[in-house]
Amino acid sequence: MDISSISNEKLVSLYSDIIKELKSRKIIRTKNVLGDLAEFLAIKYYCDTPGLPNLQAAPVGTQNIDAISRAGERYSIKATSGSITGAFSGLNPKGSNEPDKQKFEYVIICRFDDDFKLKAIYELDWDTFIKHKKWHATMKAWNLSLSKGLIADSKTIYLAETT
Repeated sequence: MDISSISNEKLVSLYSDIIKELKSRKIIRTKNVLGDLAEFLAIKYYCDTPGLPNLQAAPVGTQNIDAISRAGERYSIKATSGSITGAFSGLNPKGSNEPDKQKFEYVIICRFDDDFKLKAIYELDWDTFIKHKKWHATMKAWNLSLSKGLIADSKTIYLAETT
């Protein structure tokens, strides 16, 4: 569909309509489009793939986790179209001598390209998360950098075919 000739006003209106439709189809749940898309695709992929746990979305607003397995394992799902994930809240600040209380069992990272196409899904357990977390001074929270080391230490769940 060529949208280059659509007026600015109509384009904004179409965006609004698309967001409403994505919500009605339960593909997104909030205004965080990329984050919600990651949650939707990760949960769907896990549920559709034999050998992976079936996940269900945690209620909107649940702290620290985005999905739960039937076995009760907690998953935090993060999206990125670059090399750094969103922030993980609720952890001790940098420099704290207190060990972090475990907030989840696994992190799922969905990596997208600039066109919102899913490139990869990586899974890390809590210990691997703790090993690789990085302090983001501006946000005053922890995140993950998709370094070669992190990818090597994670489980690759999905990798898009390159053409």
